[in-house]
Amino acid sequence: MHFFVILAIALAQDTPARTEPYAKQPGGAARADYTLGPNDQFTVSVTDLDDFNDKTYRIEASGDVTVPYAGRVHAAGLSTEALESELRERLMRVLKDPQVTVSIASYGSQPVSILGAVNSPGIRQIEGSKSLFEVLSLAGGLRPDAGYLIRITREAKWGTIPLPTAEVDPSGKVSTASVKVKDIMNATNTAANIAILPGDSISVSKADVVYAVGSVTKSGGFLLNEHETLSTLQVISLAEGLTRTAAPKRASIIRSIDGSRTEIPVDLKLVLAGKGQDVQLQAGDILFVPNSGGKAAGYRTLDTITSMAGAALIYTK
Repeated sequence: MHFFVILAIALAQDTPARTEPYAKQPGGAARADYTLGPNDQFTVSVTDLDDFNDKTYRIEASGDVTVPYAGRVHAAGLSTEALESELRERLMRVLKDPQVTVSIASYGSQPVSILGAVNSPGIRQIEGSKSLFEVLSLAGGLRPDAGYLIRITREAKWGTIPLPTAEVDPSGKVSTASVKVKDIMNATNTAANIAILPGDSISVSKADVVYAVGSVTKSGGFLLNEHETLSTLQVISLAEGLTRTAAPKRASIIRSIDGSRTEIPVDLKLVLAGKGQDVQLQAGDILFVPNSGGKAAGYRTLDTITSMAGAALIYTK
């Protein structure tokens, strides 16, 4: 299903609880509970005082900002509502009952890094709390060659990532966790669709490949995408079946184990008949189907089969 169709479905479902003050801001409007931080920019509107018109104020790295008539204010950590209250109190020195409105002009304090197999990798401002699914949409969604895992890294100041796979780095400075792409994209595990926090790094793995070479209709490599493995039947289907001269009883899977290549015999005739074990191919495996004719012997060395896979085209779904 197309990424943005799935997005519409997922956004219609209940999303996991979010840690305030990173509350979602409908329509991009600044809510009173949005917490300001360094590099955020805002505008100030004050009744009966035109000095603020068309001016934007940026919060410095120290968290401070200088506002006319109010002086230097420590704005980082304040909600927009709290900053309005602080400015109102200070402006009462020069105005009677000033009405102050703070509006976010641009967000700069909540960056997340989105890397790997996404359409627009880079740094994005999450502008309040967003789920993992929503953040992936900010990067334009997943590329066709996206793999099956999404890795999240989070600074220790936010606590450990609330996922069963979470691990704390030996340095104690970050925690990391992985979620399966299909859990997020198919909304099959809503608990995995966690809230993303400022400073998080999200990396989408690139898909691994399995190969089908020899007497198959479409010899080449096939992306695993959101799958960790593919069965021999699935790979044969992707390869559009066997040729008329194939010798399915003598098929094999070539697998690299600890740097050495191992040949695993597979009787595809039995598998296709539903009477044999449908072996799972792992990343990098090669399904080799020999020819029943005299040329079969020429293909029987592992080096030759591996070379055939290395020269094969890689197909995307």
